[in-house]
This record gives sequence, structure tokens and C-alpha cells, in this order.
Amino acid sequence: APRHKNLWFAFGHAHHGLTLGPVTGRIVAEMVSGERPFIEPTAFRADRF
Repeated sequence: APRHKNLWFAFGHAHHGLTLGPVTGRIVAEMVSGERPFIEPTAFRADRF
């Protein structure tokens, strides 16, 4: 969230939330803690639209 520091969004899985939720949680946890995510998350940025 550009105007809200430390606010992270992790949604938009449609009907795949049950299977994609855990991997999304891992990516977000790695990003929040300053670790390098195990995959490149740039392709999933909201501002790509």
C-alpha cells in the first residue's frame, strides 16, 4: 500500500486460494522479514495493470 507503511496485501487467488494460500504466505513472510523470496514476485505486483 503506497500510502500506508508496513501494510501488505495478499489476495486475488480466485478459486485457487486453498492451494495457493500457503505459497503466498511464504512469499509475503519472506518479503516482510527482508529475506529474498524463493521466487521472483514482480510478475504478481498489483501495479502491473
